[in-house]
Amino acid sequence: MVYEIFQDACIAGLFLIIGQILRSKITFFQKFFIPASLIAGILAFICGQQVLGILQFSDDVGDYAGILIVIVFASLGWYGINFSKGSGERIGSLLMYSCAMFLIQVGPPILLSIFLLSKLHPGLSDGFGLLLVSGFYGGHGTAAAIGSTFARLGFEEATDIAMTFATIGILTAVFGGIYHIKRGIKKGWTCYVNDYESLDGYMRTGLVDKKNRTSIGDMTVHTISMDPLAWHLALLLVPSMLGIWIADWIDSLIGIYFPDFMFAFLFALLFWYLFKPMKLESYVDTRIMERIAGVATDFIVFFGVANIKIPVIVKYAVPLALMTLFGWIAVHLTVTYFGPRMNKESWFERSMFTYGYSTGVYAMGFMLLRIVDPDNKSLTLQDTAVIETPFTFLDFLVWGICPTMLMSGQGVLIGTIFTVAFIAFLVLARVFKWWYKEPLSERKPVDFDAAVGKHE
Repeated sequence: MVYEIFQDACIAGLFLIIGQILRSKITFFQKFFIPASLIAGILAFICGQQVLGILQFSDDVGDYAGILIVIVFASLGWYGINFSKGSGERIGSLLMYSCAMFLIQVGPPILLSIFLLSKLHPGLSDGFGLLLVSGFYGGHGTAAAIGSTFARLGFEEATDIAMTFATIGILTAVFGGIYHIKRGIKKGWTCYVNDYESLDGYMRTGLVDKKNRTSIGDMTVHTISMDPLAWHLALLLVPSMLGIWIADWIDSLIGIYFPDFMFAFLFALLFWYLFKPMKLESYVDTRIMERIAGVATDFIVFFGVANIKIPVIVKYAVPLALMTLFGWIAVHLTVTYFGPRMNKESWFERSMFTYGYSTGVYAMGFMLLRIVDPDNKSLTLQDTAVIETPFTFLDFLVWGICPTMLMSGQGVLIGTIFTVAFIAFLVLARVFKWWYKEPLSERKPVDFDAAVGKHE
């Protein structure tokens, strides 16, 4: 068993190396910023038993993503919860916009699945409606988490479907994002760049030259006592295991399964609060936490893509295609319709960041934002950090209660609730007068100097 796990990890490592080399050498991959982990996963899928038949993983390969995502969510808890100050209108409108663009992938797809797709595909699980957002918005990590949760609840094929949505989502982020950026530059919507081709070379190849290299973290504990990487890994493994245990315990006690990754986050957050009075929180470097989570995410993408099952995709081809079409329309409207109406200053840059993480997690949002706003003059990242606390609660509310309610026959109720919530955020934007109608030609960039206090 241990040897098989190690062998799977080594195979993944080999393909990730090949993926990075291909990313650094092939112009097509660079032009569209295709992640090395996605390249590696596609190659492994082609070499696997379903296509060429020259690569064999162990029988446990389908479980890796579900375990790794627990570690990723545990890392989020170590950031704690911090409240920051900022411009009320700019940040408030971004909160309304971000919540609405998340919920458009939650409520309407659930109702679409129940009232339409289930008629075209008899026997379709009510849980199918949540798989679009778990893949598009959540990416491969959340797709693995929600898929494994549904599997525990009886929807065995959910993980393969969610991973397919996640893969489509990343490709949508890459190709759709570049399309929108080129269109935005042509129409004069961008505030900070006029040429897509001017992006730094290392962003394209993925190989960082010496002058642009930065530290991935500080040595907060000395190696004479403990290696700092081992220290941070231990801080992630403990809440991860506690999260898995408590989820299993509650399931055995009351027969309701709540996602283990949600509890891992909460336990890590609890540890962060316990560390503060002991004055130990300064010895936790969130940059190292982020890198460990990044490692887990790369392996999640690899195993998720490499292990997609063709028979499942063929079986669900019709609902998959129709739900993907809905997802494409929703994220297109994120930029073209809702973006300029729910953001005022630097609307295009903020819309592209939201588009990126609505189709391929925050990493894709960062990538697209870096292209259109290299120096973060739009303050998108700072404002996102401010809204992250209330948004995180909405996030975990969806992942925490939807799977169980959907699988217990309450799909119409939960779909209606989140559809109404989506509409409510649009109404609130109008109530607060954060629904903007000014011509795009009159829109201005965020006054960065004023916002950070640089004016004389």
